[in-house]
Amino acid sequence: MVLRVLTLSTLFPDQTRPNFGVFVERQTRELAGREGTDVTVIAPIGIAPWPLSALAPYRTLRALPDKEQWQRMTVYRPRFPLIPKIGGRFHVRMMTRAILPLVRRLHEQQPFDVIDASFFYPDGPVAANIARALAIPFSVKARGADIHYWGRTPATRSAVLRAGREATGLLAVSEAMKRSMVALGMDADKIDVHYTGVDLDRFIPTDRPAAKAARHLSGPVVLCVGALIERKGQELLIRALPQLPDVTLLLAGAGPEATHYTRLAEDLGVSTRVGMLGAVAHAELPALFNAADIMALPSASEGLANAWVEALACGTPIVISDVGGARELVTNDTAGRIVERTPDAIAEAIRALLLSPPDREATRSAALRFTWQANGDALFAHLTKLAGKPL
Repeated sequence: MVLRVLTLSTLFPDQTRPNFGVFVERQTRELAGREGTDVTVIAPIGIAPWPLSALAPYRTLRALPDKEQWQRMTVYRPRFPLIPKIGGRFHVRMMTRAILPLVRRLHEQQPFDVIDASFFYPDGPVAANIARALAIPFSVKARGADIHYWGRTPATRSAVLRAGREATGLLAVSEAMKRSMVALGMDADKIDVHYTGVDLDRFIPTDRPAAKAARHLSGPVVLCVGALIERKGQELLIRALPQLPDVTLLLAGAGPEATHYTRLAEDLGVSTRVGMLGAVAHAELPALFNAADIMALPSASEGLANAWVEALACGTPIVISDVGGARELVTNDTAGRIVERTPDAIAEAIRALLLSPPDREATRSAALRFTWQANGDALFAHLTKLAGKPL
C-alpha cells in the first residue's frame, strides 16, 4: 500500500529563504521518508504585479525554478499574483486558479489519496477547492496566526471557517489551539492535536561559558528568537532591561519593527546591552540557545512556538506569556516562567531564574516528548485514516 500525499504549503523554504517555513519542511520530510509514502509538495509563491515584481524580494522569487528536488522531495513552485499588504482576501481565488491545472495534471498521472494543507489561510480554503475538484479528502493544520488573525479578520473569516467545515480532518499545534478552533466554530471531533518536533540530537545542552565566549559575551544573557513584529513582544523585553542592569538582550530575527526597537533601546539608555542579530540561520540556533541563560518571548499570540521547545531542548529555561500551548509546555519551574505581558513581570521572572537557575537536564526534560519521530507517526496515522487506508 502506498499513501500518496499532496502537501500544499505557502510556508516552505527555498534557496532565497532557507529559514522560511523550516518546521513545515521538517515535518513534510519526516512524512516523505516513511516507507510506503509518496509526497508531492506544492509551494505556491505570490508575486506582486509589475513594477513591484522587478524589486527585491520578488525579483529573486521569480528566479526560483518551477520544479526542483528539495531534500529528496519533489517541490513545485507555481506563481500566483498578489497585492502586497491589502490583497489577503484575494489569495484563495488567485492561488486556486494558478495551481489547479498543475494539480489536475499530476493527479491524472498518479492519483493523490489525500491533501495535507500546512496552514489555515490561504492554504486551507485552497485545499478545499482542490479536494472538491479531485473528489479526495483533505486536512488542514492550524499553527497560530492563521486562526488568531486570519480566522478573526472579517474579510477572511468565512473562508477559514469554510475550510474547517469542509475538511475531512483537522490538526492543531496544541490543545489550546484546538480550543481556539472550536471557539471559532469548528467541530472538535475532527481536530487532532499534533505537536511540533525538535531535533534532540542537534538541540542539546553544551558548555554555556564556552558558547558565550564564542560570541564574545559575558554576564547574564537573555535571548529572544522571533520575527521583529509587534505581536512577538520584543518591545516589552527592551522596556524591562532598565530593571536588569547586568543583562544583555539578544534579538534574533528580522522584521518591520527593527528600527523602532533600535531607537527605543537608545531612548532608554540600554542600546549597548541590546544585540540586534538579524535573521539567524536555523543551523546556528543551538549554539545561540546555549549562549543564553534564558530565552524570552512574550508574544500576544502563539500556537506552540518552536523556539520554546528548541530552547528547552538546549537546557535553556523560557520566560513566555500565557498564550497558546504555554501551559502544555511549562508545567513546572524547571522549564521557566509564564508571565503577564508587562515589563515589570518579565523583569521579575528573569531575575528569579538568574538568581536560581534550574538544572539544565531538568529543563531539557520538558522537551523530550517533542520528537520528529512522534510528529511523523501522528501525521502518517492522521492522513492514512482520512484516506481510508489501513495502518
